[in-house]
Amino acid sequence: MKTLKDVISLKFKTSESEGVIFHGEGQQGDYITLELKKAKLVLNLNLGSNQLGSIYGHTSVMTGSLLDDHHWHSIIIERHGRNINLTLDRHMQHFRTNGEFDYLDLDYEITFGGMPFSGKPSSNSRKNFKGCMESINYNGNNITDLAKRKKLEPSNVGNLSFSCVEPHTVPVFFNATSYLEVPGRPSQDLFSVSFLFRTWNPNGLLVFSNFADDLGNVEIDINEGKVSVHINVTQVKKNRIDISS
Repeated sequence: MKTLKDVISLKFKTSESEGVIFHGEGQQGDYITLELKKAKLVLNLNLGSNQLGSIYGHTSVMTGSLLDDHHWHSIIIERHGRNINLTLDRHMQHFRTNGEFDYLDLDYEITFGGMPFSGKPSSNSRKNFKGCMESINYNGNNITDLAKRKKLEPSNVGNLSFSCVEPHTVPVFFNATSYLEVPGRPSQDLFSVSFLFRTWNPNGLLVFSNFADDLGNVEIDINEGKVSVHINVTQVKKNRIDISS
């Protein structure tokens, strides 16, 4: 396939922060890869480089954040030559690719949800996408519908199911006045707590606990967008420990 224009669109949701959403490459060195990295969306594109090194076509664009929130996100990639519109959840970013070439020359298959092992170092370090996709459309072809009706030949689909499994985790929403109180464990010399959280507020108390026998307390909070841990221990000289990240 040698194209001057491309339109690729899909929706996805995942709780994983890494994974290849789609990938295609050609023998001339052209490639296009859309993937999640650290819960951000990264588009890598190369319309061609020359062997002399004077034309370097690799282009990389990053957009979005916290995309591993298991909510649906929509992506539209519109390319006309070197001009690209990348739209994530109705936020459009326009850019031009590096190099001097206008055509995307892909003479291998395009893969969604991962990339085939090509022997290149880049292929085995990338994780396959783990989550749900819907409404996959590639240059006017409804890929989701074709895959479900087994009209894609050749296709190597692996273990696909045409339903979206919801995660088993149960989130808890706190407003400005709510809190959750749980019983402590007396006579324990270990205090351990772990949790995931999301918030738009720069300040707030996350965890507080008094130690038994008036031995002090521990407090975890958000202060100006940073997580801080404060540990007060009454029976030692240096009785306060503060950690901020």
